[in-house]
Amino acid sequence: MRNPLPTTLDAWLTHCEQLHPKNIEMGLDRVREVARRMDLRFDVPVITVAGTNGKGSTCAMLEAILLQAGYRPGVYTSPHLVHFQERCRVHGEIVTPEALLPHFEAVELARLRGDEVSLSYFEFTTLAILRCLSMSGLDVAILEVGLGGRLDAVNLIDTDCAIITSIDLDHMEYLGNDRETIGLEKAGIMRTGRPVVVSDPLPPQSVLDRALEIGADLWRFGTDFNFSGDKLQWGWAGRGRRYSGLAYPALRGANQLVNASGVLAALTALRERLPITAQAVRNGLAMVELPGRFQIVPGQPALVLDVAHNPHSVAALSANLDAMGFYPCTHAVLGAMADKDLGPMLARMAPLVDRWYFTDLPTPRAESAAGLQAKWHALQMVAGGRREVSTATFPDPQQALAAAVAAADPADRIVVFGSFFTVGGVLKDGIPRLHAKHLDA
Repeated sequence: MRNPLPTTLDAWLTHCEQLHPKNIEMGLDRVREVARRMDLRFDVPVITVAGTNGKGSTCAMLEAILLQAGYRPGVYTSPHLVHFQERCRVHGEIVTPEALLPHFEAVELARLRGDEVSLSYFEFTTLAILRCLSMSGLDVAILEVGLGGRLDAVNLIDTDCAIITSIDLDHMEYLGNDRETIGLEKAGIMRTGRPVVVSDPLPPQSVLDRALEIGADLWRFGTDFNFSGDKLQWGWAGRGRRYSGLAYPALRGANQLVNASGVLAALTALRERLPITAQAVRNGLAMVELPGRFQIVPGQPALVLDVAHNPHSVAALSANLDAMGFYPCTHAVLGAMADKDLGPMLARMAPLVDRWYFTDLPTPRAESAAGLQAKWHALQMVAGGRREVSTATFPDPQQALAAAVAAADPADRIVVFGSFFTVGGVLKDGIPRLHAKHLDA
């Protein structure tokens, strides 16, 4: 006799964690079989987004513009910052945990029907969220790929428009050791005869070759669409459409215009099925929100939250921090996964950071705070330790942030980065509003 089914979302997630020996297992055969048993399908346009960085921002901008145009979008993104249900949004709202329960149950019943199918945590939860979205009366579905593209569970749904954002080195143990190999994995979301928007300004040749090989309708940045701008506004031009006098997206950071350009290309490619007005574009870009992407929390000291967790995204973070202007002292809270390329991440931030607060994270994949500190000191030995930088270790991000606040002057800034777990850790009780102790003296 089987155990009774879980009755809460937390219980379902615990169940999913225990089903499969691996957190990640590439391949679509198992997940496709369960989807077939569930008769999972979408009867609305599907936009699938893959890439190394910029996926979350791209999905958020698509959603914001489509909402302003009067559509009912559904969005699947991963991972989450604080609560699992953040991964699924319907009509601009995060779904409730209770709304997901029947869909977890449907996946489990389908998985056990006939020959039992083993699913990883990601595969099981992806199927549950896809089923939720498919039954939510949507006008359009926006699906973010979790890892790679070709063999990711999201790719079992045929896309009507693929978007491939920036491609860089990450998850190399699964995807390959160079941009060309990784690019080919991302290119797996393309479909014959359907648009694929490549918003990376310098895409790997493998992506372009794959589009040609399968006969996808390639929209390439710099060829099929482009943007221009000054300090006050920007404009976009693509096949048969242009927008001028646009305000900068509400998401901060120099790379957001590249992401926004890809979004406008995708919406232009789908304009016959999803007509969009210029006003919807303006309003959507002005109102878009995405926690943890160069999110600046006003206060004294200023707080910057960024989930940057690979050399490419940390390079963008350092450029954006540079553009903020002068701060007497920058305090950095860092927690990161052990499988990341940590040396270049630390080296890129080194010129900006005056005090480090390294933190443990609640996952076996994480590098320990002591390990991060050791890597930093090894880097300083190689660089010759040009200036005095203090370091300390902490058991969790909230304690690391509290120590940074205690040490900071009102005019300083604190940067929290390195992982979704790190940023999520300081957001557990809501957005912190910082008030340095020196103000109360």
